[in-house]
Amino acid sequence: MNSTELLADAFGRIQEVVHDAVDGLTAEELAFRVDEGANSVGWLIWHLTRVQDDHVAEVAGTEQAWTAQGWDARFDLPFPAGAIGYGDGPDDVAAVRVSSADLLTGYHDAVYENTVRHVRELTDDDLDRVVDKRWNPPVTLGVRLISVVSDDLQHAGQAAYLRGLLMRRR
Repeated sequence: MNSTELLADAFGRIQEVVHDAVDGLTAEELAFRVDEGANSVGWLIWHLTRVQDDHVAEVAGTEQAWTAQGWDARFDLPFPAGAIGYGDGPDDVAAVRVSSADLLTGYHDAVYENTVRHVRELTDDDLDRVVDKRWNPPVTLGVRLISVVSDDLQHAGQAAYLRGLLMRRR
């Protein structure tokens, strides 16, 4: 297995957890928060997908699926189109009301397809390309992609945990 196959596999695992976390949840369950300061399943999955979409589109030099495929209009959230959830407070989290699990997985699947298409075209040498000079040391493409995988898996795991709490309440 080479590096890009490994990355594609990692993003596929995220996709599996995303689908499992939201499968069969109602709009109310997707918006459930254990308290006013907590995240919801809907916000967590929207956010992790927005981060992946934003970061991968940037390094690929493409438009995000969010705007290119009209997901921003379908979600109809009260945020600017470029919002990804970073730094959101409790009111912002509460504003992410998703009509269905299918909407979340549809957007995530579109981002996954874009991600895997880009990742499969990379070589090991590409992973050493500097993509962000604002850090010391500068961030390479490989580090950026692993950062996205790490962040997404953490949020997907949080969503899966919340799903477990919701299932106990049924």
